[in-house]
Amino acid sequence: MAAQGNAAPVIIKRKKVIAGGGHHGGAWKVAYADFVTAMMAFFMLMWLLNATTEKQRKGIADYFNPTIPVNRISGGGDGSFGGDSVLSEQTLAQNGTGASASVPTEEMQARGESGEKDSVAEAETLVEVEKALTARTGESMTMERLMRHVVTRVTDEGLVIELFDVEDQALFLPDSAMPDHVLTEIAGVLVEVLDLASNQVAVNGHVRSYPLPLIENPTWNLSAERAQVMRGLLEKAGLDAARVQRVTGFADRKTVTANPQAIRNNRIEVILLRKNR
Repeated sequence: MAAQGNAAPVIIKRKKVIAGGGHHGGAWKVAYADFVTAMMAFFMLMWLLNATTEKQRKGIADYFNPTIPVNRISGGGDGSFGGDSVLSEQTLAQNGTGASASVPTEEMQARGESGEKDSVAEAETLVEVEKALTARTGESMTMERLMRHVVTRVTDEGLVIELFDVEDQALFLPDSAMPDHVLTEIAGVLVEVLDLASNQVAVNGHVRSYPLPLIENPTWNLSAERAQVMRGLLEKAGLDAARVQRVTGFADRKTVTANPQAIRNNRIEVILLRKNR
């Protein structure tokens, strides 16, 4: 009995065996799959940005961000006014884009559901007027002589028709607002093409800088007088006086050449304005 009492205790160890991927298990596979998925999405995004147009990208973005319009008006409600308020633009409720302020500017006024179509139509009108004017070049030697004074460009303001001096022919007598006969003939041509649209018209006068500093700068009065003379020639040729929105003289402040004294800076701008200007 004593021998058994001094015997060492018997310790039985049972080892737990875990079948699978060893000490780290299979978690790395999940992480790797997430990484591969993220990289695939990243490269797909890069490909879409490079292979699609801005309009297509907007369509894709709208697909993943769907909206359900309640009503095709400026407000989102569906009450008695359909989302509009009687206070919109301090008048009766108006539908369309832009009626978002109680006192909106001209640019921010409601355009109605056809506002975008109107803008496209107006842009097409400006281009048609420009084409009608440039088509005059080559009709005859006389027209060729007149059109060398004319360049056109379409801007955010409208269709700018620029009339300028050339080396051997000025539009006005030197240092005066007395028009040369060539400007009178050009005015008649302009009125014919301006009548293709009903937009308002602006006239800007520009002159070149004088070579020496003067006590009184004559460019302000000269540019304004020439602009007024051009307005008079247009109206005399048949332009409706009500269409003239403004007449401005810019002196020698906006030159178009590196040399401010160049005769190319003597010019008149007749602008067929966009309707929101």
